[in-house]
Amino acid sequence: MSAEDRWIHTTPRKSATFDDYAISEIRRAAGTGIYDIRGFGAKRKLPHLDDLLFLGASISRYPLEGYREKCATDVTIGTRFANKPITLKIPITIAGMSFGSLSAQAKEALGRGASAAGTSTTTGDGGMTAEERAHSSILVYQVLPSRYGMNLHDLRQADAIEIVVGQGAKPGGGGMLLGHKISKRVAEMRTLPEGIDQRSACRHPDWTGPDDMEIKIHELREITDWEKPIYVKVGASRPYYDVALAVKAGADAVVLDGMQGGTAATQEVFIEHVGLPTLAAIRPAVQALQDLGLHRKVSLIVSGGIRNGADVAKCLALGADAVSIGTAALIALGDNDPHREDEYCKLGTTAGAYDDWHEGRDPAGITTQDRALAQRLDPIIAGRKLANYLSVLTLEAQTIARACGKSHVHNLEPEDLVALTVEAAAMAQVPLAGTNWIPGQRGS
Repeated sequence: MSAEDRWIHTTPRKSATFDDYAISEIRRAAGTGIYDIRGFGAKRKLPHLDDLLFLGASISRYPLEGYREKCATDVTIGTRFANKPITLKIPITIAGMSFGSLSAQAKEALGRGASAAGTSTTTGDGGMTAEERAHSSILVYQVLPSRYGMNLHDLRQADAIEIVVGQGAKPGGGGMLLGHKISKRVAEMRTLPEGIDQRSACRHPDWTGPDDMEIKIHELREITDWEKPIYVKVGASRPYYDVALAVKAGADAVVLDGMQGGTAATQEVFIEHVGLPTLAAIRPAVQALQDLGLHRKVSLIVSGGIRNGADVAKCLALGADAVSIGTAALIALGDNDPHREDEYCKLGTTAGAYDDWHEGRDPAGITTQDRALAQRLDPIIAGRKLANYLSVLTLEAQTIARACGKSHVHNLEPEDLVALTVEAAAMAQVPLAGTNWIPGQRGS
């Protein structure tokens, strides 16, 4: 048999384990000796909210009529202990993304967009900028392990406080901000040397467990005269126990961040291999609240991979009070815009795949401290785009709720859902479509 005949009869087959990406990563690691850092969340396919479907009303359920019958979307957070709870017009908030990782223009745009939509935005690590406070009608102030930029004045200027224990992209891991993003202003806010890599701690320096966290929450309440709602944010890993302990420590709200959350630039090995998918984390968290008799009294805010109104509605149906978006908000501002394809190509990537947010070379001017790039982003126009996006998410969630016969989006419930896969049915604890079978439940 000739070589040509052998080629015809034995087509080479690539390894499913050592695919092109795995091989390229081995070569990159061998050539550089360092691990890969990026943002944009997990890129492999994971069980997600797409694996759920709503059961719209027909004869056995009575739908609401179009836009004539109201379907409310408001949510109030902080009624448990705070003297000044916050009320949002929509159940969608903007997640914490720091000034430093984002440009000042991007932070202002987030504040403008959230305010126009009647919801909150969040500071992130590194403190509060004047632009962000001025343009955010409701601003949540994050207290992270690093304490970079934290001060009592800004703490008291906030409308709510979020204690960050973990994030979905890196539960159990600290953050990083590379030196080329430590501009003079960022350095001054964080009390750091300019141009030097910054790494955040993975745990708070003044507590070692939930009992100490209870003391810290009490301290924060005393500092702010018991006015502000206090959230605790955790990365999804052991949601039942983490939510229960946060609630027992005195939280008004718990933010649960699934592993599809990815605005934080971190090691790829963290992003792809640590934590739980958002879909798998919601029901154990709700169960913890129910077991404590505090479901709907302590707010549950879910984040990590939320993209559209269907995702919002599904999270609410599974028991969340609100959702939070990060990556989607950046895309709404203009990140990964195909109109800048030539510039993304020069960076060795393409629009829709750009994830080197930590490098500070973002052509859209969002994840950068380069003045020339940052000035490309008009915060007024970008804020308007974000407000439009938030409006669409809300309308989509309302449309689904009406179709299920609900006069408030919080009236959506697991009974309104079915799953397309056995895995999703087990994680969401709803029946497999076309059956009454919920995997793992006795008698189903």
